[in-house]
Amino acid sequence: DVSVGLGGDEAAHLNAGFLKRIESGRPLVTLKLATSLDGRIATRSGESQWITGALSRDRGHLLRAQHDAILVGSGTAIADNPSLTCRLAGLDERSPVRVVMDGRLRLPLDHQMVASAGEIPTWVVTTANAANAPNAKAYAATGVALIEVAPDGEGHPDASATLEALGARGITRLLIEGGAHISAAFLGARLVDRVACFRAPRMIGGDGAPAVESFALDRLENAPKFVRRALSKLDGDVLESLDVIT
Repeated sequence: DVSVGLGGDEAAHLNAGFLKRIESGRPLVTLKLATSLDGRIATRSGESQWITGALSRDRGHLLRAQHDAILVGSGTAIADNPSLTCRLAGLDERSPVRVVMDGRLRLPLDHQMVASAGEIPTWVVTTANAANAPNAKAYAATGVALIEVAPDGEGHPDASATLEALGARGITRLLIEGGAHISAAFLGARLVDRVACFRAPRMIGGDGAPAVESFALDRLENAPKFVRRALSKLDGDVLESLDVIT
């Protein structure tokens, strides 16, 4: 007797990024959130460091090492000036490609990602009009690669077109780390495949910054739905890992 298909589901989950790119031309998308119990990512003054604890932050760096690329919006990049590298001992060489969605090329040339673009690949996704701006050559001189995609209805780089462009460049697993506008754009377009939600045992209140901005949802039946795959305790925090229900 011969049995076939053993471990098929496990193998598909392990190779989900490769399969997603082959089948649809885009990478597997994981949305990472780090929130309070009431879904806030910053206080009303903008303070956000640190809502979650040290163990959660280390797990977040491990997520970076497990993905080909990490994506943020220009607002988050400008406000936080992040390096978006993996800073776990022994995994620093596993830092992913850094991607910034910046339709107006607002990212300052002295920010960390631009200044270190010669060492760690850094891509800025923008629109055709912005790519012709005078500062486009300055980005190129630092080693930043500009990727032109079609704009959405608001003039921002289109989320779906962005994923197609990243897939064409060989990206199989993409980690989105914010901000709230970017999270809403990908959730609203049904382009999020997985969610890694880190929750801290604290409340911030309704005047704090939400993890996800509005994406014009009117009916609950149209809300993106996920199934919990794992629940991990990280000191006082909780990491909830979820897969989309298609």
